[in-house]
Amino acid sequence: MLPLAKNALNRLQVRNIQQMMARQSHQKRTPDFHDKYGNAVLASGTAFCVAVWTYTATQIGVEWNLSPVGRVTPKEWRDQ
Repeated sequence: MLPLAKNALNRLQVRNIQQMMARQSHQKRTPDFHDKYGNAVLASGTAFCVAVWTYTATQIGVEWNLSPVGRVTPKEWRDQ
């Protein structure tokens, strides 16, 4: 029983050391490209996409959601 408890305690200590090292490594890093420009790139990409879709939707000449009721009339029947 004693070796099992000693092994479990050793694993907990190793895990605590790993967590402490991970915390320290996250605190002292310099900002990278994504930290500096990530939000600006995301916002400009979104604005570009919205602008292109808006231009396309307004310039291709689609009549949006118009009901055919009252506009479509049946053709006369021709006997041949």
